[in-house]
Amino acid sequence: MSQTFTEKEILGDALAAQKASTGHFNTFATECVHENVRHAMLHCLEQEHDIQQDLFEIMHAKGYYPTPAADEKKVQNAVQTFSQCVKNI
Repeated sequence: MSQTFTEKEILGDALAAQKASTGHFNTFATECVHENVRHAMLHCLEQEHDIQQDLFEIMHAKGYYPTPAADEKKVQNAVQTFSQCVKNI
């Protein structure tokens, strides 16, 4: 019995796989003892995030992953809040 998947299902599965992958690479990078291995894991993590972002943008452009428009004031408040968090560390 053959099953045909829709483009939305395929992209959704790919995005879910990328989310899992970034989680794993993040854990690997956090738990590395050797700095060279850690840098390699961080490089992989960055690439996985790029792939994840590409998939999200494709899904969003096709209407498969709709997101509500954000209020500009709320965006600026979030940027300010998180910028301050980084400065306080």
